[in-house]
Amino acid sequence: MAEALAEGGRKGAAASGGAGPSPGLLEQLGAVADAVLYEGYLLYPYRRSSTKNRVRWQFGVLFPRDWVEADGPVTPGVSGSADSWYQQTECLLRVRRPDSARVRVRVRYLQMQRKQVEEAGRPVESLHGDDGTVHLTFDEALPRECEIEAPLGELLRGGRTVAVGAAAGEDVEHLPGGAGRVVRSREEIRAETTITAERLSDGLCRIRVRTTNTAPAPPPRTLRDEALRRALIATHTLLGGEGVEFVSLIDPPAELAAPVRACRNEFTFPVLGGESGLTGSVVLSAPIILPDHPQVAPESPGDLHDAAEIDEILTLRTMLLTDEEKREARATDPRAAAILDRVDTMPQEVFERLHGAVRSLTPAAPPAPAERVPGAVGPAAPAAPAVVSAGRLPGAAPVTPTASAERPAWWQEGGDDGLSPTTDTVLVDGVPLGGGSRVRLRPRGRGADAQDMFLAGRTAEVAAVFHDVDGSVHLAVTLDDDPAAELNNWYGRFHYFRPDELEPLEPAGSPDEPSAPAPAAAQARHPSDSETPAAEAE
Repeated sequence: MAEALAEGGRKGAAASGGAGPSPGLLEQLGAVADAVLYEGYLLYPYRRSSTKNRVRWQFGVLFPRDWVEADGPVTPGVSGSADSWYQQTECLLRVRRPDSARVRVRVRYLQMQRKQVEEAGRPVESLHGDDGTVHLTFDEALPRECEIEAPLGELLRGGRTVAVGAAAGEDVEHLPGGAGRVVRSREEIRAETTITAERLSDGLCRIRVRTTNTAPAPPPRTLRDEALRRALIATHTLLGGEGVEFVSLIDPPAELAAPVRACRNEFTFPVLGGESGLTGSVVLSAPIILPDHPQVAPESPGDLHDAAEIDEILTLRTMLLTDEEKREARATDPRAAAILDRVDTMPQEVFERLHGAVRSLTPAAPPAPAERVPGAVGPAAPAAPAVVSAGRLPGAAPVTPTASAERPAWWQEGGDDGLSPTTDTVLVDGVPLGGGSRVRLRPRGRGADAQDMFLAGRTAEVAAVFHDVDGSVHLAVTLDDDPAAELNNWYGRFHYFRPDELEPLEPAGSPDEPSAPAPAAAQARHPSDSETPAAEAE
């Protein structure tokens, strides 16, 4: 997906010894930060009348405290999709130059702006000008940011608090021919950011950045759309510095695992930016969970405000909007108009790049001789690779089952013959796991998906065993304590783990009988083209 925030940073620049961010590194990371800032701002089909564009501003929203806690205190967590009145980032930094170390923080958010169309002094929902242009009443937003730089010594002695709000304002645009006017108004945003540091040991500190909404609250029963006028939207933080380097909280060095666990991140989560590595000179703390070293795919020609979607699909569907739909989208918001302009004038060679790209190639290992797992139903499993009992031992390389040498390639006829996701099994620690098996989740410390890491230690039930086109095996599981497990089973939506990421809790069945399929596993399926998110879009 070209629009998605892809894992992997640039090679190159960060100076060894933590000299600080290379020139413009915060600005380079700004491309990812902008994608976070406008994520979900306006979704395809980019029209005001679309249902999905009537419920907006879902990430990193900081309301006045008394309003958001009218029914009780907010519940801290890393999820930035929960409304709050504050956002807190904690991360570790190694001090490379104690006498001159400095920390740089940039707080960014959107300020809501009400675009009201008026005719003869009366507010109206829409207005057609004499030139045929349509003007629509709609909520826009303006980007705001505040940068703070302070010596590390000052932060260790007590910290610094800085106002990061935005002023109220109003702009009036008179329409041609006296047809009316467009009034854009903003309420004042009151907020402050406090930066402190704590020394944990020689050369190691914990830094905390806490941004709070300090505005007076509207009446308790004020609708969310109105309360948003005093809120910070899509709030996120960039951190850099001189003479310091930051530690990955996703994949920390082993000796720093304990202090990393002690970091408290609330309504946001920090990841390393810049070049790849376990430490870095810049951090992005975002209300959307990202991997370390995120970047916008270079094939993406511009923001579509939906990083979880595929650029090519959204571009094609946007091209196919009717002229009337495009007129409404252009009248809805200037950013929607810019998307339409870009799509309508996109050169063929740019469009072709959206079809996909190969980032890296890994040599395929020779297939192992196949043998049948006792009690398994389905194709023969490879002898040694299928047994992954060593996969969790310190220093042991994870082992993944590979495809049988006798099986046709996945693109050839018969490539799926004999595969049965609901009855196939795979050996883990000598136990055949298949549908109905109970397991404990042990995602790998390195290379695991960030969201999988939050499931470490949870128990689950295997629903099916799937083979991918590379010959690897993945087990689909449902969490034991997931209140939506039954619904997800019905849809065929699961969490997927490699065999070496699972710990058997009990045998899947007796050696003489195949494992019983999970109750809803028979309905496990992959969505058809008509069920993909793009096809569900209006």
